[in-house]
Amino acid sequence: MTVQPAPRDDDRGGLRASHDDREAVVEQLRDAAAEGRIDLDELDERLERALTAKTYAELDALTVDLPRPPAPADLPPLPPLELKGGLHGASRGPGRWEVPAQVIARGGLAGVKLDFSRAECRLPEVTVEAYGEAAGVTIVLPDGWAADTTAMDPGIGGLKDTTTPDRLPGTPLIRVVGSGGMAGVVVRHPNRWERRKLASNPPRD
Repeated sequence: MTVQPAPRDDDRGGLRASHDDREAVVEQLRDAAAEGRIDLDELDERLERALTAKTYAELDALTVDLPRPPAPADLPPLPPLELKGGLHGASRGPGRWEVPAQVIARGGLAGVKLDFSRAECRLPEVTVEAYGEAAGVTIVLPDGWAADTTAMDPGIGGLKDTTTPDRLPGTPLIRVVGSGGMAGVVVRHPNRWERRKLASNPPRD
């Protein structure tokens, strides 16, 4: 039996890529499109090739002209974000904001809206502690993002999750925990009015 030598770094191109490898490239391509480095036609073409790539060489060819993203170890963790509805309400989004690993939303007397429509998230998973309390909490996820609400206590107000279970590669999983309280917690994708508003206000680089 002949023992094959371990591949060197410069031989990795012929190795088979994993699902995680493909998802990492998909995320890098989406970031590049958001930054204006590639146009939407290029994005669609490269995404299709990334999702069907079999080797590292095929994936490397899709990002060779793009800046290399910083390694996760180079990114300091963000502190938890806490939103309190209080007497006047609180919201985050739909503009650009960076998502930490933990978000705490307390509905209070006026409610909280947490909108991820244009959020920047480099994490594979985010925990959202939602407490509906007296006025409720609304969580808006972009199409392609998925939510896990199995650990949520619906409380008296209940839990309403209308998001689709189809999660796109490279998107985070939003784990929703906490309690619905008196007013409940809603998890959904953007409604028609919100989609129209997003379309009329394209993101700026």
